[in-house]
Amino acid sequence: MTAPRTGGRWIERWDPEDETFWKETGERIARRNLVYSVLSEHIGFSIWSLWSVMVLFMGPQYGIDPAGKFFLIGTATFVGALVRVPYTFAVARFGGRNWTVVSALLLLAPTAAAFAVMEPGTSYTTFLLVAALTGVGGGNFASSMTNINAFFPLRRKGWALGLNAGGGNIGVPVVQLIALLIIGTAGAAHPRLLLGVYLPLIVIAATLAALRMDNLAPVSNDTGAVKESLRERHTWIMAFLYIGTFGSFIGYSFAFGLVLQTQFGRTPLQAASLTFIGPLLGSLVRPLGGWLADRFGGARITLGTFVAMAAATGVVIAASVRESLPVFLVGFVALFVLSGLGNGSTYKMIPGIFQAQARARGMAGEAADAYGRRLSGAAMGLIGAVGALGGLGINLVFREAFSSSGSGTAAFVTFLAFYAVCCAVTWSVYLRRPAAAAAPAPDAHAKPQLTSV
Repeated sequence: MTAPRTGGRWIERWDPEDETFWKETGERIARRNLVYSVLSEHIGFSIWSLWSVMVLFMGPQYGIDPAGKFFLIGTATFVGALVRVPYTFAVARFGGRNWTVVSALLLLAPTAAAFAVMEPGTSYTTFLLVAALTGVGGGNFASSMTNINAFFPLRRKGWALGLNAGGGNIGVPVVQLIALLIIGTAGAAHPRLLLGVYLPLIVIAATLAALRMDNLAPVSNDTGAVKESLRERHTWIMAFLYIGTFGSFIGYSFAFGLVLQTQFGRTPLQAASLTFIGPLLGSLVRPLGGWLADRFGGARITLGTFVAMAAATGVVIAASVRESLPVFLVGFVALFVLSGLGNGSTYKMIPGIFQAQARARGMAGEAADAYGRRLSGAAMGLIGAVGALGGLGINLVFREAFSSSGSGTAAFVTFLAFYAVCCAVTWSVYLRRPAAAAAPAPDAHAKPQLTSV
């Protein structure tokens, strides 16, 4: 069923794989939509990660221990992961431009609610409910990525999706930098100043989306694609790998400041002055991960990323045991950078995998391209949702480690084991005898190489 042609700007024909169409019309429109998609998603990430900095403002007078603060952060992560699924399908139901406007305006609810309750004496349950509300910011990523995936041809998806996601991810360090500025000038007793900054920014993002973005009429809800993507083993394999990349990025982003306070005794100002570095670098390199995947193959870049993440985790474990803050920071920042690279390469793999599946089943040309867009669009929301749950897992593991031992060492040992499993899965499925993953294409008598994804 085609989305209703009301309430927005609709483009009836869209064929980015046609090089003539792309050069004459498509590229200009796609780039314009990408710019405003990045802006809206950027604000969404800032609001989703709001409680990673709100907890820095919550001194002893709030009466909440580190375990309680980790649970507040985890609640925001969990809700953000869940809403990614309906947000993915909202693009097709309402149109990418229309839903970007709505999803941006929805950010007003958690921001205004936090502004109302952020003071000592507020009950923990109230804080928990408001933290849950910020999860709507996590949904913006899924709808934005699904929308931009439809605008760009396969050969440019790695770059476009990496830039879109990277620009959104930067919302995490930006909110942390603004918090640092407020704590450093006004003090940790004024969290409402931070919230006051974002209320007008949300309205600006929604207004620009309404004025400058477009809806694509060919993108329509396809329950068959959703069901088919659920049956595809590659959907769940990629979701598992995305836990290792994006789950690490968002989990560490939310927890970094609290880990510094809890394990190394940093003050709110000291923690805030360090917290933004890792998320910023991880966000900036995400487009590079997509570009490298376009050039060398997503599976190769993803495997290399997981190997390096395991090594960086070993550095963090050693620093945690020795209580060396400088070495700890080096290892932890490396984890952010590597997870950013992996975010770009894993997302690039998704459309390539489904296009390879299409060719393996005898499709060619536009039919294979359409199949790849159809299933990858449906799968991206599911993969993004499962991946974001990795952020919840990280915060819960940290919560348990600090509750039981007062140190995050045990948590990092758990993460190291997980990255080792991710290495094994990436290599065995997409790099070891890759042709075994798909049947020979009848028209070419050749086996598609999934290493190109």
